[in-house]
Amino acid sequence: GRRRAAGVTRPDRPYAERMGDSLLDRVTRLPFVIPGDPTGVPASVLLALAPVEGADDLELVLVQRPDHLRQHAGQVGLPGGAVEPGDADGVAAALREAHEEVGLDPAGVRVLGSLDRTYLAVSDFDVLPVVGVWDGLARLTPNPDEVAGILRPTLRQLADPANHGTMAFGAILGEAAMAARGIPGDLTSPVFWVDGTLVWGFTAGLLVGFLDSLGLQAPPLPAYWGMRP
Repeated sequence: GRRRAAGVTRPDRPYAERMGDSLLDRVTRLPFVIPGDPTGVPASVLLALAPVEGADDLELVLVQRPDHLRQHAGQVGLPGGAVEPGDADGVAAALREAHEEVGLDPAGVRVLGSLDRTYLAVSDFDVLPVVGVWDGLARLTPNPDEVAGILRPTLRQLADPANHGTMAFGAILGEAAMAARGIPGDLTSPVFWVDGTLVWGFTAGLLVGFLDSLGLQAPPLPAYWGMRP
């Protein structure tokens, strides 16, 4: 659904308003869901969170895709991909993909639950966001076939207004790509800047909802965002 205006009290989310709650407490109290049947091709992503020593903050793992990929070339996303026949479910798929892409050991991840699915018309993927916590200590190594680099921002860095905003798709993709994809010229995307790298599109939209649910600042979502077929 659409994001509510910042600063509005959310009686249905009291945990996000308790000043004494740590971010980790808020994450563990999120309204996790039992996934319904996917609309399109089942896929999942992992929001792998790690405590930040000496701070009430959580680090997130993002991956930058190589330029040679057929889809999402050069884009920043969360570890994840399509659910494969050998996966028990979407959670297993998210853990497997994170292991394949960045070497995150599934045994070291405590899965808290899943958030609502998001349908991506451009790829016909129906994406299940899986939320898990790990200690953040083991070294992560990008698989060069799938990952060009790893970004590890904290949630409070993402929530800093200096690091997020909105941007027209034309400014992100260029007019030629807009025309080729048939994207209307007036559409905008929420964006985040992580160490000078732009995060936009589906991943940025997912992060907006996630930050908002934790009571953290995030850019607004356009009115069309999240519409399903």
